[in-house]
Amino acid sequence: MSTGPDSVARERPAFGHLPVRRRGSVIRRPVPTNLNACDVGPRGVGVPFNAFTPCSWNAGTVGAWSGRHRHIPRSVRRAGAEREALRERRSTVTASPVSPLRTPTPDPASVRHAVEDILDDFLATKARAADDAGLPGEIAEVLRGFVLSGGKRLRPVLCALGWHAADAHTDTPPPPVLKAAASLELFHAFALVHDDLIDRSDTRRGRPTMHRTLAARHRLARGPAEAERLGTDTAILVGDLALAWSDELLHTAGLAPARLDAALAVVDRMRTEVMYGQYLDVAATGTPTDDVEAALRVARYKTARYTIERPLHLGAALAPAPPPGLTEALTAYALPVGEAFQLRDDLLGVYGTPDLTGKSALEDLREGKATVLVALALRRATPRSRAVLRSLLADPDLNEDGAATVRAVFDLTGAHRTVEDMIDTRRRDAVRAVESGPFTPPVAATLRDLAEQATRRDI
Repeated sequence: MSTGPDSVARERPAFGHLPVRRRGSVIRRPVPTNLNACDVGPRGVGVPFNAFTPCSWNAGTVGAWSGRHRHIPRSVRRAGAEREALRERRSTVTASPVSPLRTPTPDPASVRHAVEDILDDFLATKARAADDAGLPGEIAEVLRGFVLSGGKRLRPVLCALGWHAADAHTDTPPPPVLKAAASLELFHAFALVHDDLIDRSDTRRGRPTMHRTLAARHRLARGPAEAERLGTDTAILVGDLALAWSDELLHTAGLAPARLDAALAVVDRMRTEVMYGQYLDVAATGTPTDDVEAALRVARYKTARYTIERPLHLGAALAPAPPPGLTEALTAYALPVGEAFQLRDDLLGVYGTPDLTGKSALEDLREGKATVLVALALRRATPRSRAVLRSLLADPDLNEDGAATVRAVFDLTGAHRTVEDMIDTRRRDAVRAVESGPFTPPVAATLRDLAEQATRRDI
């Protein structure tokens, strides 16, 4: 990820406060001057796949403000120019007549930028339509800011990879595939907004959560208590709107009817699974037990299927003729990677650096999240240590000293080490699934890279 020194020095604006300027009938939004711009460029042979480099805003709109470039860091101007060049290449490049065995997989940075362009255009259009109809266009604006204010875009990248695994004749996903991939980000925005409400979280990606941002808008006029209520109520509605618009973006992506039907079947399963996973998570939070399998079941449904498996399946469903056995091979790969991803996330929630993770290392402990880490520690702890854990976990006033005690029990019981071993085992299982699956060499290499990144990340 390319970041200029001045882009790091300035504080990023909250996503709920985006300036809007109009030129004629088009809304022009200046790009914040403090963005982290993702490096853009086609991957060469041997360049590792990186699905975990987050993008922080849509730098491609910089070109509309050329007269203001003196206010925009060089790194962002460069990223904007690169993205304009990328758009030009995307509009002119056709599939190369090379063997699919040698066609590289879609470039993650290119997919991210294309998806962000789609989301930016889609939500800006929604804001204009609301304004024209006399409706509160700021709802679309605040959602636009939230969606584009950060994130890895992992699900769209995996969707593009699943499509390529099923139809490996080009590394450039067509617009309908990219729009379908972008619809996953709107669904993810819905899930995050509601998840933050359920968890009563204050921050997301290092910024105020949606309900906190919306509450801040009303605090001066309504007072603290009423502002909190309005923040919660309006955040629910913004999340619902993201869900509705994810449907609309998928249905209007331009997919052939058969491909749309196949995509909807995958999306329907994904939505059902993540709701069940969220329910299991909510039901277990606050009363952690030593049931390791129950904690793994939450990880499987809330994360493994939703984050890894179904995006890959969606991409494969968008191809006209996926090879036999591909869906099963993707599942054999995705479930261990997805579980490893969540296990790593659980460790980062306790041992991670807040500046990197974007969340407090106390949050999961204060909520009493029923993770595999907690279940293992409760199962192995002495009666005295178990009593200490139960007195500290799910304590909303837990401080850093208490958290240090919890971490000490995790370490003394070997729970921390066991979770690391479980992550390594799942990484090896995923690699074996790749080696036995119907994947081209470029796809296999990309899947192996992804498994490595999912298990060793620090964000």
